[in-house]
Amino acid sequence: MSRSAEVHADVSGRSVKSSNISKNTLILGGGLTGLSAGCVLSRSGHGLKVLEADSTVGGLSKTISHNGFRFDLGGHRFFTVDERLNDFVKGLMGDELVTVQRSSRIFMKDRLFDYPLRPANAFFGLGPATSLKIFFDYALEKGKDLLYDRKEPVSLEDWVIRNFGRKMFDIYFKVYSEKVWGIDCSRISAEWVDRRINGLSLATTIKNAIFRAGGRKIPTLVDEFLYPKLGIGRLSDRLREEIDRTNEVLPGTRVTRIDHREGQIIGVGAVSAGEEIYFESDNIISTLPLTHVVRMLRPAPPDHIIEAASRLRFRDLVVVAVMLDKSRVTDQTWIYIPEKSIPFGRIHEPTNWSLNMAPEGKTLLVIEYFSFKGDQVWNSSDDELVRTTVDSLERLGFAGRRDVCDSTVVRVPKAYPLFEVGYNELCNEIYDYLAGFENIHLAGRSGMFRYYNMDHALESGMRAAEAVMASRPVGNRSRRFMVA
Repeated sequence: MSRSAEVHADVSGRSVKSSNISKNTLILGGGLTGLSAGCVLSRSGHGLKVLEADSTVGGLSKTISHNGFRFDLGGHRFFTVDERLNDFVKGLMGDELVTVQRSSRIFMKDRLFDYPLRPANAFFGLGPATSLKIFFDYALEKGKDLLYDRKEPVSLEDWVIRNFGRKMFDIYFKVYSEKVWGIDCSRISAEWVDRRINGLSLATTIKNAIFRAGGRKIPTLVDEFLYPKLGIGRLSDRLREEIDRTNEVLPGTRVTRIDHREGQIIGVGAVSAGEEIYFESDNIISTLPLTHVVRMLRPAPPDHIIEAASRLRFRDLVVVAVMLDKSRVTDQTWIYIPEKSIPFGRIHEPTNWSLNMAPEGKTLLVIEYFSFKGDQVWNSSDDELVRTTVDSLERLGFAGRRDVCDSTVVRVPKAYPLFEVGYNELCNEIYDYLAGFENIHLAGRSGMFRYYNMDHALESGMRAAEAVMASRPVGNRSRRFMVA
């Protein structure tokens, strides 16, 4: 479709260029959620535009190409128990998908432990005294559940102790969680962790370790997953290809304002190549950060809504990819690092997912630093980050400086919503306000301020698309964003 435009006055009376096509659906954000919504709508014959600020689509689910090497922003697997979604992805990707056997480890106390937990490995690795203390603390918590009517956990610390016991919290969950989220475990909401690893406890992990069946439908414990041969970014690319058959994806188009009048979103202002553009639309699907949507509304929301949005925060990510002149370093899909002495939190080796991710005879390690924009990690130079990373890899015994043939650094702002105690109440306050607009649909991890795995992100976009096609809001009037 043409991007030609005509002069149009937005709600503030300013003259800006306006899309000249008839009103249709605008999708704000070209990550997996926005693209899946666009794919479903396009296949149904709906007109739409996807506005994406970045120069490429995919959001977190993109694959970076660097001098013949390929890597994702942290490594993203696809697994679902939803057959409809499974068929959707398989039909989209065809023979590009491979099945990857999951094998993950935890590095702590100078050795590797199986993840999920295997009793023998933990017993001999941690030692009899520590292992017995873990089981004693777990039994103590289960006894308390039988004897007392206990309050629901408020924080991650409360939840982990109740489900795993104090000792397990102290030796693993506390250090790793605080490294990932950057705040004390007593401030991380239990609502998030309960939703994230629903059904997981020490008993579940032991059952899964012994019988290899108890956790197959718990995403944290799955043994295998699907992955595109050329990286997870191919999934985003294929979704865009489907949309581009009949509609438009507009990368490099940053949304700057969302205009509304009398309970309707009437238009969206954006900037592309330094030029202001104005889009009208019947429906909006927003996958932009929830906090951004609140700030971009014109007229502005009431003060209490702006205040609620200001208290929601995101965690940023710095990815360091180190290319190595060797064919393999590990046999793992992920390695988690809950050690204070190691600055990063997780490692993965993309060639263990697909051999197409590196030139023949070479491999790479992708290292994740969890960060807040503006902190020491974020502000470090690329050279400093690579040097620190390689030094730590040497200490861990994975690779030496002599093995490194290339490297690159990618900074990812607002990678993960930060689930502080009380975040759910703040979100509900914002949801209630936005429910007053009949034609806006929130979807996705950032758009909903929810921890969504890849399957949830795709499903969220598909459900938002279905709501648009049915000309109805997602869910009920008062909580219609909760199920998107």
